Amino acid sequence: MSILNAVILAVIQGLSEFIPISSSGHLSLAGHILSWDSTGELSASLFIVVLHIGTLISVFAAFHRLILSLILELARMLRELFTGKFTLKNRTPERNMILMLLLACLPLIPVYPFNSIFKAIAEERKYIIVLGLCFLFTSVLLFLSDRVVKGKKRIGEIKARSALTVGVFQALALFPGISRSGATISSGLFCGFSRETAVQFSFVLSIPAILGGALSEISGLSKTSDADTLVIFAVIIGLIVSAAVGFGAIMLVKLLLRTNKFIIFSIYTAIVGLAAIIYGISRSGF
Repeated sequence: MSILNAVILAVIQGLSEFIPISSSGHLSLAGHILSWDSTGELSASLFIVVLHIGTLISVFAAFHRLILSLILELARMLRELFTGKFTLKNRTPERNMILMLLLACLPLIPVYPFNSIFKAIAEERKYIIVLGLCFLFTSVLLFLSDRVVKGKKRIGEIKARSALTVGVFQALALFPGISRSGATISSGLFCGFSRETAVQFSFVLSIPAILGGALSEISGLSKTSDADTLVIFAVIIGLIVSAAVGFGAIMLVKLLLRTNKFIIFSIYTAIVGLAAIIYGISRSGF
């Protein structure tokens, strides 16, 4: 893990975790191009964990007010549960969002155990065509979301059906090449969310997904330590770069979605998808 590779991968993670172009897909492509393999290496596995933490920091920085209000409301909910005063009637917008976020996480439960299989397939060079097709799927989603009629639903108006729909699209994004943010923002827009609500719901929903990714990498850490000074420095650089770039990416997504320029990401993922498919075909000798 050189410093240059650390910076490159941190920038890729910071940008593509939130910009709807698929972080996992780009990291898989980067792995092919850089001949970088995370299997069994403490430095590489630890670095992926750090990249997740960096992007998590950027979510808290960008949505600190909303997240703080959700934490306070969650504390009130727990207090009411223990005192027997909890009710679903006349709930605040924050309470409604918490409940809908929990519902949106449910579709991940039956498919998350297969996440490592999806990742392994994407890392196999012979399956790069499948990776390209997933990028094209993301492109189509983004194109359609850019054409959908603008919704007006705020966080207090999200219904269970809409939350589950967003959750299903998030589950699809476990496969590298399908953007998690692209899938959840697009599905939110399809359900009539306002653009601001779609972004808020998507990125706050990313917190358990990012934590899950970090925990899965931690479970695969090697017991043998190869963390020399260069590796430690690369890890620190990766944390700072992924957090800073991630924050900038969130701001960019909010700006482009508000100014009706989300189609840019659709064009980009279409180009990447087609390039991956062409590369895969050339390598397979069709």
